[in-house]
Amino acid sequence: MRTRLVRRRARRRFGEVPVGAGELTTQSPSTGLEGTELQPGAAVTASGRVSVAQMYEPAAPKGPFTTAQLARLDEALTLASRETGLEFSIYLGELGNDSRVGAESLHDSLGAQGDHAVLIAVSPGERVVEVVTGGEAMYRLPDRGAKLAVMSMVASFKEGDLIGGLVSGLRMLADSAGPAPH
Repeated sequence: MRTRLVRRRARRRFGEVPVGAGELTTQSPSTGLEGTELQPGAAVTASGRVSVAQMYEPAAPKGPFTTAQLARLDEALTLASRETGLEFSIYLGELGNDSRVGAESLHDSLGAQGDHAVLIAVSPGERVVEVVTGGEAMYRLPDRGAKLAVMSMVASFKEGDLIGGLVSGLRMLADSAGPAPH
């Protein structure tokens, strides 16, 4: 089956651009495709080759967050770190049998940066949230502020809003720690 575009002249009016309008017609092809129904998005080229348009679907991100949610979380991490001078990080995953020990070992893996770091470790499967602060960060971030931030995160998590809970928790921790000392 061969298709061709029949063009018609468009009337020109003030402020309009002439465009070609047309409709698809069929002719008897010499390509051996007689009686073959083409699928939507397919066309036979002048050379007789069948060209098929296909939808492009980008690969979906693997993980619990969409690209927009990851961008929102990255922005919240950057702002919290910039405002306070502390390095904030988030871990999402299993923490093991003793969640506190698991979170502290993750914090220890930060090395020399650990003194000025705050780790928020969340294990949704275990229903655990741990906040671990380094030596210097401990003086800037009181326990009361960390507990309030955890309570806020848990309330959002219960509503099914994982990203919202993390972002609001980061903001509360940053507010509690205050601006970076000069």
